[in-house]
Amino acid sequence: MHDSIGNFIRGTLASRRRSKLSRYLLRPLLRLLWRTLVMAGLLLTLLVFSLRAVDPPVWSWLIWRELSNPAGYPDEYRHQWVDLEQIPVSVQLAVVAAEDQRFPLHAGIDLQAVRRALEDALDGKGLRGASTLTQQTAKNLFLWPGRDWVRKGLEAPLALMLEGILGKRRILELYLNIAEFAPGVYGVGAASEYWYQRPLGQVTTDQAARLAAILPNPWLYQAQPPSSYVRQKADWIREQMRQLGPGWIEQLD
Repeated sequence: MHDSIGNFIRGTLASRRRSKLSRYLLRPLLRLLWRTLVMAGLLLTLLVFSLRAVDPPVWSWLIWRELSNPAGYPDEYRHQWVDLEQIPVSVQLAVVAAEDQRFPLHAGIDLQAVRRALEDALDGKGLRGASTLTQQTAKNLFLWPGRDWVRKGLEAPLALMLEGILGKRRILELYLNIAEFAPGVYGVGAASEYWYQRPLGQVTTDQAARLAAILPNPWLYQAQPPSSYVRQKADWIREQMRQLGPGWIEQLD
């Protein structure tokens, strides 16, 4: 009898301690976490809205490169902003043909490409990327290098936000101006000067295709002089450009 009473009292005291812990520690922490997430979401939304009118002076990928300073990275990076209207359609089309041919069709995430990538992985062909230009833009703007699942998971909602707020033309403009085309060389304007020593407006269709061909790994491949791989990839890109046609770009909103 005494043992039962003692167990009841101890159980009651333990329950009260848990209740106090929940009331005075866990609940405030959860409220703080929720408010922090809401505030971060609001700030991120405002930041994306600002990109409708403001060209970003810095972005996450550039910051990571500058801080980590990998071997081969120059002392000073190169960047030259070029408005989309001043970027030749051949350059725009080459990048879309190489990186995301369904760019005008999807809403930030290409479900068909994701399905094909998963099917290839299940067939033992290895897991390949299925990132859209919008996802790559989100990564370059806000995230970090690497292939971890956390980053991939964040790409999707960010891509949907970019599509909903900025639209296709602005996303393409951002991508073309912040993508890395050589160690420390950002954007097609700087890339044209770096690889061909000519302004972007004078780039030929073949040169545009070679710029797009090195995008998978601009630290490994070079546009000039091109390796056999870059040459073959550029030939394939030019054929895709011919099939898609300039109207594929001109229809973007």
